[in-house]
Amino acid sequence: MENRTEVTQFILLGLTNDPGLQVPLFISFLLIYTISLVGNLGMTLLILLDSRLHTPMYFFLGNLSLVDFCYSSTVTPIVMAGLLTGDTVISYNDCVAQMFFFIVFATVENYLLASMAYDRYVAVCKPLHYVTTMTTSVCASLIIGPYVCGLLNASIHTVDTFSLSFCKSNVVHHFFCDIPAVMVLSCSDRRVAELVLVYVATFNLLFALLVILISYMFIFITILKMQSGAGHRKAMSTCASHLTAVSIFFGPPIFMYLQPSSSHSMDTDKLASVFYTMIIPMLNPLVYSLRNNDVKNAFTKVLLAAK
Repeated sequence: MENRTEVTQFILLGLTNDPGLQVPLFISFLLIYTISLVGNLGMTLLILLDSRLHTPMYFFLGNLSLVDFCYSSTVTPIVMAGLLTGDTVISYNDCVAQMFFFIVFATVENYLLASMAYDRYVAVCKPLHYVTTMTTSVCASLIIGPYVCGLLNASIHTVDTFSLSFCKSNVVHHFFCDIPAVMVLSCSDRRVAELVLVYVATFNLLFALLVILISYMFIFITILKMQSGAGHRKAMSTCASHLTAVSIFFGPPIFMYLQPSSSHSMDTDKLASVFYTMIIPMLNPLVYSLRNNDVKNAFTKVLLAAK
């Protein structure tokens, strides 16, 4: 029998050990998180309060905003607390919980963007059948599906990671319990676990991307067939915000996970992680509010009612 001690807690190295950067980073993350909090919860409340926004498109957008808030909140407050207090220790169970919930909400957003692409496809390509196609039951399925996939995906990855033995270093070279950063600490054979990570992550990303690409292929074909310039502009305006959200969401995860573990640079991964854990949740409500007249009008209506 081998004499060894199992890890009961982890130490998160964070973004930097430079004391001079702790306060500036804390202030920056506090500002980003505040904007994300106000933007996403504000968008969700706005959609709930304004009856004109009770349509499938805004039903999806409200869920997207809620998910953005949730998955940012699984990481950012802990990072800020570590910068402020210097305490970067996280218990084994808290690490498991953080990884699980982060994967849940990141996966839900992945599939929600695919559901929104299908909604835009029906709106542009089959406008006369939109109401009969995007029924309440269809919209509910397109929302419940991503949450089911999120729970299933998180269960697979969390069990896959923490079924490994951790008996060596407990220092995580990251600012949160991300899968590759925790998995590399294992003292057991992790080849199967890494293959599961790559294959499952690849399937999730590529399946959602495939749905989005096929939807937009039909959308662009329909737009090219339109005779009216006004029709062109209206169709593009309904898709522009969603395309922007898709473009900023899928880059970092592809960069992070679809490469062999030997190619991972933890410092580069940290920078990419800052983008998709903090910046993307902040940007999405801005993208949808700045480019959407319905949201602007609803916001103005709420302000006037408040006065």
